Amino acid sequence: MPQPTLSPDRIMQLGFGFWGSKTLLSAVELGLFTELAKGPLDAEALAKRLNLHPRSARDFFDALVALGMLKRTGRRYANTPETAMFLDRAKPSYMGGMLEMSNARLYRFWGSLTEALRTGKPQNEAKTGEDFFGALYADPQRLEGFLKAMTGLSLGTARAIAKKFPWKRYRSFVDIGCAQGGVAVEIALAHKHQTGGGMDLPVVRPVFEAYVRAKGLAQRLRFQSGDFFKDPLPKADVLIMGHILHDWNLDEKLMLLRKAYEALPAGGAIIVHEAIIDDERKRNAFGLLMSLNMLIETHGGFDFTGADCKQWMKEAGFKRASVEKLAGPDAMVVGVK
Repeated sequence: MPQPTLSPDRIMQLGFGFWGSKTLLSAVELGLFTELAKGPLDAEALAKRLNLHPRSARDFFDALVALGMLKRTGRRYANTPETAMFLDRAKPSYMGGMLEMSNARLYRFWGSLTEALRTGKPQNEAKTGEDFFGALYADPQRLEGFLKAMTGLSLGTARAIAKKFPWKRYRSFVDIGCAQGGVAVEIALAHKHQTGGGMDLPVVRPVFEAYVRAKGLAQRLRFQSGDFFKDPLPKADVLIMGHILHDWNLDEKLMLLRKAYEALPAGGAIIVHEAIIDDERKRNAFGLLMSLNMLIETHGGFDFTGADCKQWMKEAGFKRASVEKLAGPDAMVVGVK
C-alpha cells in the first residue's frame, strides 16, 4: 500500500505565521482600514494617505488581499465586511485597540518566549521595572481606548452570555472587573428585569458610567468601586468574572471563587468566562496560546479547562457546575451555590 506523500506546508505556514500577523498589526497601526472606510482607493492614493514608501505599498496592500483582510477590484482597494466592521476606528464595534496593544507590546515580548519557557518568569515590562498597566490607568485617554478595545473584543461573548444563561431565574448581577461595561450592558439590554452593574478600580468609573448612560441604562446599571483582592465582592444573584481568573495563580483563583461564594445568596450563580481550554487539551489552540501569553504577562497566571474550573468551584463550596460554549474560543463555567 503506497504511503501518503508528506508535505512541509503546514510546518512552514505556522513557522512563518508571524509574517502575516505583523502585516495585519502594522495595517491597524497605520489606520489603513479606517482610511478605506471612507471609500475605495488605488495603491498610489492609499500609499499617499498612509505616508508609505512607493517600494513597499503595492506588496503590502496585495499581501493583505491574499490574507483576506482587503478586497481589490481593478486597481482599487476596499475593506472586507469584517475589517470594515471591526477595524474602522470610527465605529463603536472597533476592536483594533487590542491589536494595537498586541503590536506595541506583545509582539516583542513573545520574542522572548523561549526564555519564559526556561525560567517561568514574565517577559513583559516587569523585566525592566516599567509599570505598563500603572501608566495605562494613570492616563484617562489611553485607559478609555483600552477599555473600549476590551468591549469590542468581548461583544460576541457578551451577547452569547445574555442569550444562553437562564436570566429569568435571577433579578440582579454584578460584573467583577467590568471595564467599560460591555457585558453588563448586553445583559441589561436583553433582559429588562435585570438590575446590577459592575465593579472595578475607581479610575474606571467615568468610562463605565459614560458608556452605560449612552446606552440608556443609567437607572439600572451602577458602578461599584473596589479592588477584588482587598474588598468584599458585591452582593447580587449572579456574579460574573470574565478574563479575570486566568491572570492569577491557583491559590488566588481559589480565593476569588471563595469570595464569590460568600457574596452570593443560596441558589445564586457565578459565571466564569474565558477562552476555556477543552478538557482533552487538544483543540482550543487559542486557549492554550492564551495560557502561554499569561506566562509572558504574569507571575503566576494560566488558563484552564472546564473540568479544572468545575473542580475549583466545588472546592469553593458551589454545589454544582457546568460548562457551556459561547462565541469563538470562549466558553463559560457556571457554578450554583
